[in-house]
Amino acid sequence: MNEQQATTAKASLAAAYDATMDFPAVVGALVAAGFEGYTVDYRREACAYYLPNGDSIELPLPPDDETVAAEFLGEAVKAAILEAQSGAAGYTYKGFCEKVKAAGCAGYIVSFSGRRVVYFGRTAATHVEHFPNAV
Repeated sequence: MNEQQATTAKASLAAAYDATMDFPAVVGALVAAGFEGYTVDYRREACAYYLPNGDSIELPLPPDDETVAAEFLGEAVKAAILEAQSGAAGYTYKGFCEKVKAAGCAGYIVSFSGRRVVYFGRTAATHVEHFPNAV
Protein backbone atom coordinates (compact mmCIF):
# COMPACT_ATOMS: atom_id res chain seq x y z
CA MET A 1 0.00 0.00 0.00
CA ASN A 2 1.38 3.35 -0.91
CA GLU A 3 1.20 6.52 1.16
CA GLN A 4 -1.47 8.09 -1.07
CA GLN A 5 -3.76 5.08 -0.54
CA ALA A 6 -3.23 5.15 3.22
CA THR A 7 -3.94 8.88 3.26
CA THR A 8 -7.13 8.36 1.21
CA ALA A 9 -8.37 5.70 3.65
CA LYS A 10 -7.70 7.94 6.65
CA ALA A 11 -9.27 10.98 4.99
CA SER A 12 -12.36 9.00 3.92
CA LEU A 13 -13.00 7.74 7.44
CA ALA A 14 -12.54 11.20 8.93
CA ALA A 15 -14.76 12.77 6.25
CA ALA A 16 -17.58 10.30 6.94
CA TYR A 17 -17.56 11.25 10.63
CA ASP A 18 -17.21 15.01 10.12
CA ALA A 19 -19.91 14.98 7.40
CA THR A 20 -17.72 16.43 4.64
CA MET A 21 -18.24 13.39 2.35
CA ASP A 22 -21.33 11.25 1.84
CA PHE A 23 -21.24 7.52 1.05
CA PRO A 24 -21.08 7.92 -2.76
CA ALA A 25 -18.16 10.37 -2.42
CA VAL A 26 -16.33 8.05 -0.01
CA VAL A 27 -16.81 5.11 -2.39
CA GLY A 28 -15.59 7.21 -5.32
CA ALA A 29 -12.43 8.31 -3.49
CA LEU A 30 -11.62 4.79 -2.31
CA VAL A 31 -12.22 3.22 -5.73
CA ALA A 32 -10.07 5.89 -7.39
CA ALA A 33 -7.29 5.04 -4.92
CA GLY A 34 -7.48 1.35 -5.88
CA PHE A 35 -9.37 -0.14 -2.93
CA GLU A 36 -11.78 -3.04 -3.50
CA GLY A 37 -13.73 -2.63 -0.27
CA TYR A 38 -13.67 -2.19 3.46
CA THR A 39 -15.02 -3.63 6.69
CA VAL A 40 -16.36 -1.78 9.72
CA ASP A 41 -16.20 -3.75 12.98
CA TYR A 42 -18.10 -2.01 15.76
CA ARG A 43 -17.06 -4.52 18.44
CA ARG A 44 -13.35 -3.91 17.77
CA GLU A 45 -13.96 -0.22 17.00
CA ALA A 46 -11.93 -0.59 13.80
CA CYS A 47 -12.25 -0.18 10.06
CA ALA A 48 -10.09 -2.08 7.56
CA TYR A 49 -9.60 -1.03 3.93
CA TYR A 50 -8.54 -3.68 1.40
CA LEU A 51 -6.57 -3.60 -1.85
CA PRO A 52 -6.94 -6.36 -4.47
CA ASN A 53 -3.37 -7.56 -3.83
CA GLY A 54 -4.17 -8.42 -0.20
CA ASP A 55 -2.67 -5.31 1.37
CA SER A 56 -4.84 -3.58 3.93
CA ILE A 57 -4.84 -0.81 6.46
CA GLU A 58 -6.75 -0.90 9.74
CA LEU A 59 -7.84 2.34 11.36
CA PRO A 60 -9.52 2.96 14.71
CA LEU A 61 -13.09 4.23 14.74
CA PRO A 62 -13.76 7.29 16.87
CA PRO A 63 -14.54 6.08 20.39
CA ASP A 64 -18.12 6.07 21.63
CA ASP A 65 -20.09 4.54 24.47
CA GLU A 66 -22.58 2.65 22.30
CA THR A 67 -22.56 -1.13 22.42
CA VAL A 68 -23.92 -3.57 19.87
CA ALA A 69 -27.32 -4.88 20.90
CA ALA A 70 -27.65 -8.66 21.18
CA GLU A 71 -30.55 -9.03 18.75
CA PHE A 72 -30.15 -8.12 15.07
CA LEU A 73 -33.18 -6.12 13.94
CA GLY A 74 -32.93 -6.13 10.15
CA GLU A 75 -35.85 -3.75 9.64
CA ALA A 76 -34.28 -1.16 11.96
CA VAL A 77 -30.97 -1.49 10.11
CA LYS A 78 -32.82 -1.02 6.81
CA ALA A 79 -34.59 2.07 8.20
CA ALA A 80 -31.24 3.62 9.15
CA ILE A 81 -29.91 2.86 5.65
CA LEU A 82 -32.96 4.45 4.00
CA GLU A 83 -32.52 7.55 6.16
CA ALA A 84 -28.89 7.80 5.02
CA GLN A 85 -29.80 7.27 1.36
CA SER A 86 -32.55 9.89 1.46
CA GLY A 87 -30.28 12.62 2.80
CA ALA A 88 -32.72 13.20 5.66
CA ALA A 89 -32.36 16.46 7.56
CA GLY A 90 -30.06 16.03 10.53
CA TYR A 91 -28.49 12.82 9.20
CA THR A 92 -24.94 12.12 10.37
CA TYR A 93 -22.77 9.07 9.93
CA LYS A 94 -22.14 9.05 13.68
CA GLY A 95 -25.91 8.93 14.25
CA PHE A 96 -26.22 6.16 11.65
CA CYS A 97 -23.60 4.12 13.53
CA GLU A 98 -25.46 4.60 16.80
CA LYS A 99 -28.76 3.49 15.24
CA VAL A 100 -27.44 0.36 13.58
CA LYS A 101 -25.51 -0.68 16.70
CA ALA A 102 -28.70 -0.27 18.73
CA ALA A 103 -30.35 -2.50 16.10
CA GLY A 104 -27.76 -5.22 16.74
CA CYS A 105 -25.42 -4.51 13.82
CA ALA A 106 -21.93 -5.65 14.82
CA GLY A 107 -20.42 -4.38 11.58
CA TYR A 108 -20.59 -4.40 7.82
CA ILE A 109 -18.59 -5.37 4.75
CA VAL A 110 -18.54 -3.09 1.70
CA SER A 111 -17.69 -4.63 -1.69
CA PHE A 112 -17.13 -2.14 -4.50
CA SER A 113 -17.03 -4.80 -7.23
CA GLY A 114 -20.11 -6.53 -5.77
CA ARG A 115 -21.82 -3.13 -5.35
CA ARG A 116 -23.27 -4.16 -2.02
CA VAL A 117 -22.94 -3.89 1.73
CA VAL A 118 -23.50 -6.85 4.03
CA TYR A 119 -24.55 -5.81 7.55
CA PHE A 120 -24.14 -8.50 10.18
CA GLY A 121 -25.15 -9.08 13.77
CA ARG A 122 -23.53 -10.89 16.67
CA THR A 123 -25.31 -14.13 15.66
CA ALA A 124 -24.25 -13.74 12.00
CA ALA A 125 -27.74 -12.63 10.98
CA THR A 126 -27.39 -10.40 7.92
CA HIS A 127 -28.99 -7.74 5.81
CA VAL A 128 -27.68 -7.21 2.26
CA GLU A 129 -28.04 -3.76 0.76
CA HIS A 130 -27.21 -3.22 -2.90
CA PHE A 131 -25.71 0.11 -3.87
CA PRO A 132 -28.25 2.60 -5.15
CA ASN A 133 -27.77 3.53 -8.80
CA ALA A 134 -26.28 6.90 -7.78
CA VAL A 135 -23.20 5.24 -6.23
